[in-house]
Amino acid sequence: MSYSYQVKSLEEYNAAYKKSVEDPEGFWSAIAENFLWRKKWDKVLNWNFTEPSIKWFEGGKLNITENCLDRHLATKADQPAIVWEPNDPKDNKVVLTYKELHFKVCQFAHVLKNNGVKKGDRVCIYMPMVPELAIAVLACARIGAIHSVVFGGFSAQSIADRIQDAQCSTVITADGGFRGSKVIPLKAVIDDALISSPSVKKVIVLSRTHIPVSMINGRDVWWSEEINKVQNADCPAEIMDSEDMLFILYTSGSTGKPKGVVHTCGGYMVYTNYTFVNVFQYQPGDIYFCTADIGWITGHSYIVYGPLSAGATTLMFEGIPTWPDAGRFWEIVDKYKVNILYTAPTAIRSLMGFGLDFVNGKNLSSLRVLGTVGEPINEEAWHWYDDNIGKKKCPIVDTWWQTETAGVLISNIAGITPQKPAHATLPLPGIQPILVDEKGDEVKGNGVSGNLCIKFPWPSIIRTTYGDHERCRQNYFATYKNLYFTGDGALRDEQGNYRITGRVDDVLNVSGHRIGTAEVENAINMHTGVVESAVVGYPHDIKGQGIYAFVIFNGNMDDKELLKHGIVQTVAKVIGAIAKPDKIQFVSGLPKTRSGKIMRRILRKIAEGETSNLGDTTTLLDPAVVEEIKNGRI
Repeated sequence: MSYSYQVKSLEEYNAAYKKSVEDPEGFWSAIAENFLWRKKWDKVLNWNFTEPSIKWFEGGKLNITENCLDRHLATKADQPAIVWEPNDPKDNKVVLTYKELHFKVCQFAHVLKNNGVKKGDRVCIYMPMVPELAIAVLACARIGAIHSVVFGGFSAQSIADRIQDAQCSTVITADGGFRGSKVIPLKAVIDDALISSPSVKKVIVLSRTHIPVSMINGRDVWWSEEINKVQNADCPAEIMDSEDMLFILYTSGSTGKPKGVVHTCGGYMVYTNYTFVNVFQYQPGDIYFCTADIGWITGHSYIVYGPLSAGATTLMFEGIPTWPDAGRFWEIVDKYKVNILYTAPTAIRSLMGFGLDFVNGKNLSSLRVLGTVGEPINEEAWHWYDDNIGKKKCPIVDTWWQTETAGVLISNIAGITPQKPAHATLPLPGIQPILVDEKGDEVKGNGVSGNLCIKFPWPSIIRTTYGDHERCRQNYFATYKNLYFTGDGALRDEQGNYRITGRVDDVLNVSGHRIGTAEVENAINMHTGVVESAVVGYPHDIKGQGIYAFVIFNGNMDDKELLKHGIVQTVAKVIGAIAKPDKIQFVSGLPKTRSGKIMRRILRKIAEGETSNLGDTTTLLDPAVVEEIKNGRI
C-alpha cells in the first residue's frame, strides 16, 4: 500500500496545509477516497460549534474493521499485524498475521453475538495488555457494538461509575494481569463493580494468570469455552453509518465524575490513519512500537486503529519499562528491530534516572523515528532521548492531542517539518489553532501566549459526551464563542511553533494521565475525619506533575503518617492508584474568598515552593491561614 496522502517534503506539508484550510471539504474528501466504503458519503462536512453538531462524511456507510483487516488480506495476509511481547521476557511472544487476526476477530465477534451483544450495545472491556484486548475491541466494532475500554489500574468504584453511565450490557475481562513482578486481580475488581451495576447481563473472562476467581452461574463465561462453541468463524461486518458511535472513552474533567467522550466511525478512521502515516512517516514493513496501554486514547488510535488501517505491524507490550530491569524497552527495540518508538515523557524521565548502563550494549540502530505523547516533554528529557536512544539520527515527534481530539493535532512531522526541543511545533493539515486571552479575543502574531483553541472541526473531533450533550457543550464549546477550547495554555514562538504550557483549568496531568482535582478531592473527603480538602499540581521530576493535597482533618492526629497512608489508600480505592496524592499537608483552614471559593492559585504557588509572591491575600476570609500553610509546606 502506498500512501498518496503522505507528505514527503516541507513544500508538500505547506501545500497540504494551505489546501486543508482553504478547501477543507475537498482536502478530506480526497483522503477519505483511500478507504473502503460500502456507500460513499452524501456530504463531507456539516457543522456548528454552538450546539455543537459536527458530522463528517454524512451518509457514508462502512465498517472500520474492514478497513483494518479485510482490505489487507489480498496483499498482506501473511504479514504480522500484531506482535505481542509478554510481561515476562522468558515467556513466548505472539505474532498474529493479518489473516490470523481477521480470523480471531470474526471468531470472537460470534462469541459476542452468542452472548446476546447487538449493534448499539455498550460493552465494557477491562483487560491486561494481551492480544485478546485488541481482538475484543475489533470484534465489538465488527458487529457495531460500542466498546468502552477501562484502564486496568482503575478501582471497582471507577469501573462501576463508567458501566452505569454507559449502561453496559456486557463486560469482557480476565482473571488477572501481569505487571512487572505483580499479579493484578481484574475479575475480582469487576465482581465488586457489578454489585451496583444491574445493566450487566454477561461477563466474558479470559484466563491469563490462573488465579482463582468466582464465576457466577448464568452471568460469567470463560473466553476459551465460548470460542470452542463457534462453528463457523465467518462473520460479515455490520454496515455502519459514518456518524454511528464507535466507542466511548472516559476522561477526567475539572468537575466531578468522568465524562464519556464519544467518537464515531468514519471521521475517526480517516483522521487516525492520516496522522499515523504522516506524523511517524510510516513506511511499509516498519516495526512500530507504541508503549501506551489500550485503556487510553493513545492505545485506541495508535496501537489499534491507526496502524492497522494503514496495514502496519504494531507491537503490543504487556509489561512495564523497569522490569525485570530498566533496560526492557531497549531490549524490545533490539529484539524486534523496532523502527518507530512512541512513548511518554514520564517513562523517559524515569529511565533517565537509571543511568546509561541499561542502554549500553543494546542495538538501537533500527530506530528511525522517536515520538512522545501524553504531556509536554521537558528539554532535558528531550536531549537525553535524542542523544542516547536516537543517537542524534532520529527525529523526535512531540505530539500534542487529547482524548477528545482522538488523533494528533499539533506535532512536527518526522524528518519533514523542523523539530524544536519541548515544542509540539506546527499544526497538522486540517487543524486551525488560535490563541485567545481570558476574554476570548484572539492573540495575534508570534512571540505570544494564550489559551489554545481550535476554530474549525477536524474529522475525529469529539461528537458528544455520552448521555449528556449539554456537558459536552459546556466543557468544550461554551467558554469561547465558536471555538473548541482545549483547556491548555500555549506559547507561540517567533517562527509560529506551539509550545504547550499545561492545563489552565483544574485538571492535573500526572504521568500523561488527566485527573480532575474535584475527583481527587471527593475521594479524599470520603475518608473518615476529613472535613475538606483542596488538591493542586506541583512540578514532579518523574511524573511531570505530582498531586499535592491540603487537608482539614477533625479527629485524632497522633500518627500523621498512618493517617496519610489511610487517605492515600482511600483515593486508590475510590479512583485507582494513578490518582494517589504525592504530598498531604494537614491544615486548619483553606484560603477562601468571602463567597467561599478556594483560591487554588495561592495553594498552587505554595505547592510549587513560591512563598513570597502570592498576590493580594487581603480579600480572603481569613488571610492568616496563608501564613500557616506556607510555614507547614512539605
